[in-house]
Amino acid sequence: MTDYRRSAHAVFDIKYHLVWITKYRYKILKGRIAERARDLIRQTCEARGIVIVRGAVSGDHVHMLVSGTPELSPAKMVQYIKGRSSRRLQDEFSELRKRYWGQHLWARGYFCATVGAVDEKTIPFVYAFVSFFRLA
Repeated sequence: MTDYRRSAHAVFDIKYHLVWITKYRYKILKGRIAERARDLIRQTCEARGIVIVRGAVSGDHVHMLVSGTPELSPAKMVQYIKGRSSRRLQDEFSELRKRYWGQHLWARGYFCATVGAVDEKTIPFVYAFVSFFRLA
């Protein structure tokens, strides 16, 4: 059974698969930098109410499966995570400041795919529910 999250007026299960890369695909996410990046991403997600289901920091990219809230779009999630981690990593590691002038650690874009729990068994119920209220 799916673990649903709750807010004041909603019950939800919203999951996104997010991937982003370092600028120029430089393999800089190793050792202390990778550990610190992981910690910063965890802190940012915790502060914004984003639950990390799974994640991995590789040499030149970050993979995450996250559970978000209805108020927070995937674009805002990525903006918060990439922005804060880029600033902090460049402040703490001078070698990154030399390599990435202009304070751009991450490449511009990102990949996002939704992950759902709706299957063929659920869809007929939803259509029956909606059509019932249309007739009334």
